[in-house]
Amino acid sequence: MAELITVDDPDDPRLRDYTGLTDVELRRRREPAEGLFIAEGEKVIRRAGQAGYPMRSMLLSAKWVDTMRDIIDEVTAPVYAVSPELAERVTGYHVHRGALASMARKPLPTVDEVLRTARRVAVMEAVNDHTNIGAIFRSAAALGMDAVLLSPDCADPLYRRSVKVSMGAVFSVPYARLDGWPRALDSVRKAGFRLLALTPDERAVPMDEAAPHRLERVALMLGAEGAGLSGRALDAADTWVRIPMAHGVDSLNVGAAAAVAFYAVTTGRPES
Repeated sequence: MAELITVDDPDDPRLRDYTGLTDVELRRRREPAEGLFIAEGEKVIRRAGQAGYPMRSMLLSAKWVDTMRDIIDEVTAPVYAVSPELAERVTGYHVHRGALASMARKPLPTVDEVLRTARRVAVMEAVNDHTNIGAIFRSAAALGMDAVLLSPDCADPLYRRSVKVSMGAVFSVPYARLDGWPRALDSVRKAGFRLLALTPDERAVPMDEAAPHRLERVALMLGAEGAGLSGRALDAADTWVRIPMAHGVDSLNVGAAAAVAFYAVTTGRPES
């Protein structure tokens, strides 16, 4: 059973994991270096625990203690009970969901390990918006993608905003970093995957032609909002694919485009 500790000093060193949560650059540096990430809200905290991430500590508004009682009874990490005002002073924002947990990161699997049992994977290049990262992981989990591969300059899937937007889906979809971008795409191809690059370019094959049925051993490449996939990534692809647009719309947000494309490659039309 965790020790429930009431804290009334925002400078208490025991709360260090939670300081400055609105300072994006600080947290980007600190969290991976210190081997932690922040889970926010009851559902996300529960999903992180169910996914096997060890808890370092939990920060709760007093009224959330009863709601989280079963978790408090199970974990051995300290649980800090604080007022909403103190939580805001520590974190830098009003903690609407009333519950935060500092979780220990697990070692990332290798690309080979991720691909060994996968059939359909998402590959992201330079997607550095945490909201988009979270949305893509949520769609990947919901629509049956088996794994996600990230270029070195993609944002951290375990950053608080990514985790929150994904509703904890970042815990259920295996992911790995591709070093040596875009040369590392060769290892994906050698593992038997066909590389499909999602682009609005008119020269690309419409998605319903490229994926008329459920696809096996396919890697769907997604670029950053606005810029899209780089020229080097497009050159490394086997096939360019696009989602046909109507009403003069030129493209979708990368999160929405990912969901459409994921559905196409994981479901497709019934084979006759």
